[in-house]
Amino acid sequence: MERQKVIVRFADGRILRGYLEKFVATDETVSIDDDSSGRQSISLSDLKAIFYVKTFEGDKAYSDRKSFVHATARGKKVFVRFFDGESMMGHIEGDVPWEKGFFLEQKKGGFFLIPVDNQSNNIKVFVVASAVQDVTCF
Repeated sequence: MERQKVIVRFADGRILRGYLEKFVATDETVSIDDDSSGRQSISLSDLKAIFYVKTFEGDKAYSDRKSFVHATARGKKVFVRFFDGESMMGHIEGDVPWEKGFFLEQKKGGFFLIPVDNQSNNIKVFVVASAVQDVTCF
């Protein structure tokens, strides 16, 4: 299995760059290999999101597009707002993991989000449910 580049964002603001070999949305922990300390097992409840990225550096001059204009249909359109104030727009493939378009009672696990901007450094994002303030479906 191929290792994927990820940037792990913790709920407390810390960031870890490393490689992920396998992860599914029902896992309670994630194992990240980083250059400084080797393999780390991290509880999902400590995280905000896992960003699958093209490069660790990204392009600091590039500003991600935050609208569905010109976006190709790749699933249900959603707007996600995190407790820290950050927000994202993207697509969820498959069924929406909550009822009535809002992120109500589900506080375990999370879901995969495909960013609306395919030019972004982010390929996909695993959004941790406990870090989400609300989600709106379009």
